[in-house]
Amino acid sequence: MKIRDLKGRTAMTYPPPTYDGDAGELSATYRRPDAVPELVYPTGNTVHYLATGASTNGQFGMYRWEMGPEPSGPAAHFHRSISESFYILSGTVRIYDGRRWIDTTPGDFVHVPEGGVHAFRNESGAPASMLLHFAPGAPREGYFEGLLTLAGKSDEERAEFFREHDTYWL
Repeated sequence: MKIRDLKGRTAMTYPPPTYDGDAGELSATYRRPDAVPELVYPTGNTVHYLATGASTNGQFGMYRWEMGPEPSGPAAHFHRSISESFYILSGTVRIYDGRRWIDTTPGDFVHVPEGGVHAFRNESGAPASMLLHFAPGAPREGYFEGLLTLAGKSDEERAEFFREHDTYWL
């Protein structure tokens, strides 16, 4: 939420409460790092669904994306309704920020607001992994899983799939 402070500057505030209890709840989730991925692509790339939009009440989605040594990753695109952030865990991931390709390494972070042009690729010849964070929590797992079915689709069906999943290619 945004408000103006006494000097007229925009300031952020906390959103309204969504929990009204007095004692808190026992509702945390835990996932071991060696958990089996929810999705394995034919290339060997994997996706771990750490927090889906459904599990966070639509607040965000977070996924661990693991890439093998073969070149892979989407071309330049943007989203109209979600932001996307990348946090590199291992290896080198090339991320396009709309202006240039950046060779990101462990600890690097890139945030792309709604409408921001971006892409990512692993072209290093070695495995790489990163966290993908989407806000708000759109059902990206439907997108990730649907990518496996695109090969037999018509151009119109492919275009509808990408529109449905808020992905607009350049």
